Amino acid sequence: MGELWIFIGALAVAYLVPGPDMILLLQTGASQGRARALATAIGLAAARAAHVALAGLGLAALLRTAPVAFDIVRVAGAAYLIWLGIGILRAPSLLPDESGGPADRPRSHASAVMRGLLTNLLNPKALLFCSVLLPQFIRPEHGSVGAQFLLLGAILVTVGIAFDVLYAFTGSTLGNWLARHRLAKLAQRWGFAALLIGFGTRLAIA
Repeated sequence: MGELWIFIGALAVAYLVPGPDMILLLQTGASQGRARALATAIGLAAARAAHVALAGLGLAALLRTAPVAFDIVRVAGAAYLIWLGIGILRAPSLLPDESGGPADRPRSHASAVMRGLLTNLLNPKALLFCSVLLPQFIRPEHGSVGAQFLLLGAILVTVGIAFDVLYAFTGSTLGNWLARHRLAKLAQRWGFAALLIGFGTRLAIA
């Protein structure tokens, strides 16, 4: 039980470190509202679950031993983050958009889910993080390795959802405040765009 709390603490620290996922949630909450930020969180959760499954299948080890495969995923992820950042700069408005009709909202929510999914799924470091962290807390003498991996993976996804919901609500609150402060809205626009482009650039040259 003690090791389980250490595992949860390690996850909390990882999710508190600013990264593309956090910035995407804050930006989406601020510019498109809470519902679409939560939809983005669903995509992030699905991507983390996929990373856990891929780590269990050993694909993370393949990325570590196959530089070309790692580079392909890395460059694709970097390009996607830079594209998101440029999209923020080109957006006509950063205020929460509630003008879309009922027919538009499911499509925009699906798009938000896809943004969250691709942002995390195309980050090879997220997969490597799962493959490095999870095995450290698996003890064969405590029973089925598969069951332990499944439990730890479920905890990883659940803790991630908790932080993602927090960031989604924070972004939504930030959006309401920015609606009353034009200069701060402009700074937020350029700041979040610069962070995403910076994360993408760092991933590209890593």
